[in-house]
Amino acid sequence: MSKVAIVTGAAQGIGLAIAKRLYQDDFKVALVDYKIDAAQTAANELGENAIALQADVSKRDDMFRAIKDTVEKFGDLNVLVNNAGLGPTTPIDTITEEQFKQVYGVNVGGVLWGTQAAHQAFKELGHGGKIINATSQAGVVGNPELALYSGTKFAVRGITQVTARDLAEEHITVNAYAPGIVKTPMMFDIAHEVGQNAGKDDEWGMQQFAKDIALKRLSEPSDVANVVSFLSGPDSDYITGQTIIVDGGMQFH
Repeated sequence: MSKVAIVTGAAQGIGLAIAKRLYQDDFKVALVDYKIDAAQTAANELGENAIALQADVSKRDDMFRAIKDTVEKFGDLNVLVNNAGLGPTTPIDTITEEQFKQVYGVNVGGVLWGTQAAHQAFKELGHGGKIINATSQAGVVGNPELALYSGTKFAVRGITQVTARDLAEEHITVNAYAPGIVKTPMMFDIAHEVGQNAGKDDEWGMQQFAKDIALKRLSEPSDVANVVSFLSGPDSDYITGQTIIVDGGMQFH
């Protein structure tokens, strides 16, 4: 029988790659995104066992509604992937209150509200499940000019460890994946900003990140989706509270 997964931030980049991979893995998939048109297009391309739902993950009610709608549509929920995130470049003196609230709201709030909503659904359905959170290699080691982003991704690792302990007795595992430099629209935006700040081009900006990768290539979104596929399936049932770094060998732990 097909299992059911929800992926947030699923309209593009890593989230879209994860949604595609889980669909291939025989999951019914809800693609949750703020950009509903792009999510709907992606869901249509996947097939009849995919739906698109609009949500602002920083809003608790939105996440509860998205999970409720998914369960109503597919009759179950087994995996939640809290993937949605923002990654602005933030030299320390440039950070504003508005930016702080926005980035923490999406990157940290989205994980908290998603976890709460999934926990409620698992209880109502009478079984355990898997919660999988997006952190980053920048949430393992602080990255320059990313005070907001790195801070949120360190927070996600902490939340992952705590909720793994708190929910283990209910047969809910909680893990995180930490991508490195992935070829996504968000990453190209960051590279563009870093290049601009230094008076250089986008390619120079990207290379500032790529030069530290042991495997000497940027990550494809599918590299990350492969790890999420593992965390979503039965082979990872005895893993909880962990962060799997999938960065081509930038950080070693």
